[in-house]
Amino acid sequence: MSRTTIIVVVVLVLLGMYGCSSYNGLVEKDTAVEKTWGNVQTQYQRRADLIPNLVRTVQGAANFEKSTLQAVISARANATGINLNADQLTPENIQKFQAAQDQLSGSLSRLLAVAENYPQLRATQNFSDLQAQLEGTENRITVARNDFNQVVGDYNQSVRSFPNNIFAGIFGFQRRGFFEASQAAQSAPTVDFK
Repeated sequence: MSRTTIIVVVVLVLLGMYGCSSYNGLVEKDTAVEKTWGNVQTQYQRRADLIPNLVRTVQGAANFEKSTLQAVISARANATGINLNADQLTPENIQKFQAAQDQLSGSLSRLLAVAENYPQLRATQNFSDLQAQLEGTENRITVARNDFNQVVGDYNQSVRSFPNNIFAGIFGFQRRGFFEASQAAQSAPTVDFK
């Protein structure tokens, strides 16, 4: 073998090894995105599972505004009806998912605000327990979303960095979308003590 042939073979072997390493790194980061997305969905499902118990408790403890309860039930159905797998995590799909979750959050907030007008409901241990569980779940959702955004940021950086971007393009690794604040979160709430 000539010296040139040996150099070419060594370069091709090194390039192949680097390509395998890049591919495996991208697969590892893609899997981390899938795992953290599953964690996000688990927390949202936990919230959705608490809602029927909350609604039953409210219905049983007070002659409650039916429109408020119907809004919560409808929003829950809408939120649980949007199922995304890790391959569908485009910014547009995450916005749709987030919009449905925001609708559910808004209706839950209205339910809890209206519940303040019913002292016998607030005194019910089941309602207090469910309210505390819901608050804890909302905190878990925030943590899961932050973890997801961290992992997606790491993944997106790998997909876009040279020379990984070449291998990402060859093997079909696409950028993933982040969770972003909803439009409603952009304006501060009005506080009125009248």
